[in-house]
Amino acid sequence: MRPAAVTEPATAWQSGGIRYNSCVKQLILDLIPAPTPTFDNFVSGRNAEALQSCKDGSPLLSGSIAINSSKILYFWGASGSGKTHLLRSLTNIEDTLFLTAVDLETEIQERLRYVVDDVQSLTDVQQVRLFNLINRINEPREPQNSSRVIVAGIAAPRDLALRPELSSRLGSGLVFQLHPLSETEKAAALRAHAKTRSFTLREEVIAYLLRHTRRDMASLIAMLDALDIHSLETGREITLPLLREISQPELSSSRSGSLVNSLPTLSANPSPNSLTNLQLTIPTRSL
Repeated sequence: MRPAAVTEPATAWQSGGIRYNSCVKQLILDLIPAPTPTFDNFVSGRNAEALQSCKDGSPLLSGSIAINSSKILYFWGASGSGKTHLLRSLTNIEDTLFLTAVDLETEIQERLRYVVDDVQSLTDVQQVRLFNLINRINEPREPQNSSRVIVAGIAAPRDLALRPELSSRLGSGLVFQLHPLSETEKAAALRAHAKTRSFTLREEVIAYLLRHTRRDMASLIAMLDALDIHSLETGREITLPLLREISQPELSSSRSGSLVNSLPTLSANPSPNSLTNLQLTIPTRSL
């Protein structure tokens, strides 16, 4: 059970805490591991059909489809739309092989599922190997072959600079465009994640997260987890001031103990140079 937070006035905090030569947001994103991608923590939004096709091979489509078309799944969409999450979720299933570009240049072992991400980055030779793999599992003389190839790219097959034969094969299967979550869907996902960690997320905290931090779900979840950990360590309630405290590059307090929250927040995409000499003052609780 989650321990009760201690609510104290700002005067209970004094300056002079430990100083760390690091960027808080970089610390959060690097040291708080992102949740392992699974089907359960994939927030589908408008992508429920694509999720279902991955889970059981029975896409929620109307009408009939060719017998072998479901052996090829292709996902495309903008960065942050969930392509890699879905593909990584598949690797949790037994007999699934995640093929990197280098793997495509070596002997490929027999598996039930083959997963390839960022198809647009494959070399000509690697594209040929992928094409041959798809042909192998689609071999009409082996109707009992239940293997599948699941591929993802940044655009529909016809819009990528791929070998024509590979583009045609990928387009012959089930093709899903993945849509990034809306702000409302991201907010709902953050509330749900907070519930799993036994706390209620205030609306102003959600609004701040969506406005001032990286907006991909992995980064949002990492920030939320870091906020929860900081809350538990300090015994303070999860509020907007607490969030600002861990998301600002430098925090200090005046002699009277008032927290200074007027400092600029860290950029959502800080440059490497901006991360070099930033410091954070961790306030200490007075006894």
